[in-house]
Amino acid sequence: MNKDTQPIGFDVLFNPALNKGTAFTEEERDKYKLRGLLPPRVTDPDVQLHRALENMRRKYYDIERYIFLSALQSRNERLYYRAIMEHIEEIMPLIYTPTVGQACKEFAAIFRQPKGIYITAEDRGNVRSILANWLEQDVRVIVVTDGERILGLGDLGANGMGIPIGKLALYVACAGIHPHQCLPIMLDVGTNNEELLNDPLYLGINQHRLTGDEYDSLIDEFIQAAQDAYPKALIQFEDFLTPNAYRLLNKYRDQILCFNDDIQGTAAVALAGVYASIRISDLNFSGLRIMFLGAGSAATGIADLITYALQQEGLSAAEARQRLWFVDIAGLVVKNRNDLMQHNLPYAHDHPPADFITAIKQLKPHILIGATGFPGTFTQEVVELMAEINDRPALFALSNPTSRAECTAQQAYEWTNGQAIFTSGSPFAEVVLKGKTFKPGQGNNVYIFPGIGLGSIMSGASRISEDMFLVAAQKLASLVSEERLSEGAIYPPISDIRSVSLDIATAVAEKSVEQNLACLPESIDLKQAIANYMYDPRY
Repeated sequence: MNKDTQPIGFDVLFNPALNKGTAFTEEERDKYKLRGLLPPRVTDPDVQLHRALENMRRKYYDIERYIFLSALQSRNERLYYRAIMEHIEEIMPLIYTPTVGQACKEFAAIFRQPKGIYITAEDRGNVRSILANWLEQDVRVIVVTDGERILGLGDLGANGMGIPIGKLALYVACAGIHPHQCLPIMLDVGTNNEELLNDPLYLGINQHRLTGDEYDSLIDEFIQAAQDAYPKALIQFEDFLTPNAYRLLNKYRDQILCFNDDIQGTAAVALAGVYASIRISDLNFSGLRIMFLGAGSAATGIADLITYALQQEGLSAAEARQRLWFVDIAGLVVKNRNDLMQHNLPYAHDHPPADFITAIKQLKPHILIGATGFPGTFTQEVVELMAEINDRPALFALSNPTSRAECTAQQAYEWTNGQAIFTSGSPFAEVVLKGKTFKPGQGNNVYIFPGIGLGSIMSGASRISEDMFLVAAQKLASLVSEERLSEGAIYPPISDIRSVSLDIATAVAEKSVEQNLACLPESIDLKQAIANYMYDPRY
């Protein structure tokens, strides 16, 4: 169809960005030649939304609800996003964690329509021409994965495409990035998951993973091609294996507008939780002792940002790191170990080896942060020990999806007699204990990455600095009300996510200007300009 020609008929009905289904008015049905192509009764948009929600709710399993919502997105984009925005507490767990984990595992079986770009190990030398096949040219946000470390589920290969699709749906719903400006990308470099390689339904290339120089050259070609095709686009790295995640971030962070959400987004949302938690425990930030269970990219990313935040309080980097301790599968991370990766070395302290329980007894942390991917690792013994050491122990069970959490909210509150300050990566229901209702916070990156993305693209930032993540964390913590804190929640309600993202985006954009990473007219009302941009799906 000629782009200068007004779409009519089925070209409208089969275009999810244009389609309003039975909500097309009588005048629109004449204008777009839809008369006779739709049932005759014009449906009020509120009724249309009600119908969609009821259809979704009658599905028995969450994966069926995921499939229904995916089909709705492919059919009527605006109705899909309106449903998410107005019912985000109900729908976000269906389109992202925890249901997206199951959706990725079953991606090949439930695949219906392509919703992004696949770049494979066989496409070296042709990446730019592949990007040209995408119809939209004004792309502002790219979420890219190679599928090697999907949530806590491991190597899912091309099935990991569910992650960029889900993340970008949250960019739209939570921060108002326009759908046509979002591009999910799967770098399919193969998989080492033998179950997938032997699965006849698997949709990825059937080979083991590309590594070494060949892998790096494909990534570099992708980065250059994306910069050429979409010069205003932010690139968000998602679910790369820890060594690759750090290496790629360190290589590109000062060259292009990019960040790694597993490292930096997780860090900012966790730091915000730390800031909010000490409003409950009445501890001093610079005096905290924090222990991490797990020493991968998420945990060390959190530690790096906390180190930076402590330095802003006047501590040296060495003094800051001395307050942060790691325990991994081999025990306490200490200097005399010879099995540590590069990103662990700054946090390897002079201390005798110790197991997890012994480390807690010796070091007496105020806060315990879990980023292991292994469920149940905050055992009753661990949690009760934290409660012996602290009046208000802070427990961050951040592993996703819910089935991978280090402990449940119920366990945290019961084992500490209601004294725990608890948060998790995926949602847990309210807990009633001895007549008191606790509302566990969800330390989900959705509080951070949409605002970071919105603020950086609206300011025209050239790159994203550590200070931009720091101000995002500080802003998020400041938005937690005293009422929420009294209920045990250390994050704002997820229903406020659009206003939260707007506030964070404004703070991030202001910081980018302050650091000469962006240039905006002095007369501009930045917050209002960002608010005016934000996508509204209503019709």
